Amino acid sequence: MKKFFMGLLLALTTLTANAQFEAGKTYINASFSGLGVSYSKLEKLRFDVDANAGAFVARDLLLYGRFGIDQKQVTLTKHVGNTNKEYDVFLNEIVVGAGLRYYIEQNGIYLGLGAEYGHTERTKKYDNFYITPEVGYAFFVNQYLTIEPALYYHMSLNDFSDASKVGLKLGLGFYF
Repeated sequence: MKKFFMGLLLALTTLTANAQFEAGKTYINASFSGLGVSYSKLEKLRFDVDANAGAFVARDLLLYGRFGIDQKQVTLTKHVGNTNKEYDVFLNEIVVGAGLRYYIEQNGIYLGLGAEYGHTERTKKYDNFYITPEVGYAFFVNQYLTIEPALYYHMSLNDFSDASKVGLKLGLGFYF
């Protein structure tokens, strides 16, 4: 009996999720990441806040735009005389981008790929371009609201070894 109710619950969740991935549906998401679950060679601490909005252009295919603010703590080296002095600073990176997501209806897993432009300004301007693959899960709380954990990789095209980052993010999505 327990297995029957569990199967029924999974079937109802899948049916509810399927209706949200149709062409013409709209999507809004707010997410955060960092808090020690992101890794980059140059960064000590990172906290990201993102807003995504998009529309389904075909069944299971979402086209979205992203705007985010990434705050990171980095160590800079300053040359004073014959010595190098290291100090920590906080930098804010403004990020804009676009991407595609493909949803696997049977289980709520999605695969995403995007491109982003990041701009940081401290003592000098620093621009970066990223390719952003991700894998996530859309857990439907009700017919419209989802909790979306995702594993991401932001591959820097300007400084691959030091500016690329991998991490975990948690989002709250709204499908209507």
